[in-house]
Amino acid sequence: MTPRTSRNQAPLAGEGTAAAAATAAGTATGAAAGAGLTVGELARRTGLNAPTLRMWEVRYGFPVPQRLPSGHRRYDDRTVDLVTQVLRRRDGGVRLETAIGEVSAAAREPTPSVFAELRRSQPDLQPQRLRKATLIALSRALEDECCARAQRPWLFGAFQQERYYRRSESRWTDLSRTARGTWVMAELPFAQAAEERSGEGPVLVGLPPSAEMTREWSVVCLAADLPAALSAWELPGQDGVAEGDRLFESVWTVAPGPVRDAARCCARVVADLGPDTSAVLQDADRPVSAGSGDLGQAVTLFNRVLSYVDGTA
Repeated sequence: MTPRTSRNQAPLAGEGTAAAAATAAGTATGAAAGAGLTVGELARRTGLNAPTLRMWEVRYGFPVPQRLPSGHRRYDDRTVDLVTQVLRRRDGGVRLETAIGEVSAAAREPTPSVFAELRRSQPDLQPQRLRKATLIALSRALEDECCARAQRPWLFGAFQQERYYRRSESRWTDLSRTARGTWVMAELPFAQAAEERSGEGPVLVGLPPSAEMTREWSVVCLAADLPAALSAWELPGQDGVAEGDRLFESVWTVAPGPVRDAARCCARVVADLGPDTSAVLQDADRPVSAGSGDLGQAVTLFNRVLSYVDGTA
């Protein structure tokens, strides 16, 4: 994948903590003053008790109520669903604070940029400034590892412009043969993208020129056994820099939580442009199985990256 030079500002990172995400989700879904569910009604509908809900609010910032002038709490029906999702994750073995952070992150307004979403929801993922040649090696290593080891993954690729995708079209057609679903995003006419969707290979999604995804380069593999995500934003002001030496702000991870955030972002961007990605969103909201995204997978991926950088792959 060969990104283009961008003169735009980099997406800004947000707070990213579980409490901050929960506050954003709770505020967005808060009940109107004087209406909504009491804490007792929320407790009855979720199977919890009111003291537990109050303790969650104090300790984790979730769920966030709308406060009446009297100080009483009120919640809307969406909060019932959010609490139920947290309980489902907790019962599946996820730590409570992790479950709250995941549900809150999924509930907030989607960010139309994988790079910005990862920076906002996962502040521990510090971006690395990489040369384009190194970034290509990392991207190909991730793609090859997904193809070789991931069992029926969901795959997303953001290529910025159509001509950059065409250079990797045969490669991604091969990747799509072992995937449950594959989507590639690039700036091209909507009608042309729709016409090509009936053919073999990835679903081609035409991005409008104003879309944030046209400014970044991303590869996302959502799979229970090998989650992986890479996203990079090209630094501005490099028109005279040699192709292989252009610099990118890049983040990559094999941790299940960040990968699911990236997959949700991609799935929502794609769905807004027509193709159905509801199955991806359902998978992204399922509890993470133990052992996914483990250290051994990271080491294997790193070794493959080294072989590309060294020129032996």
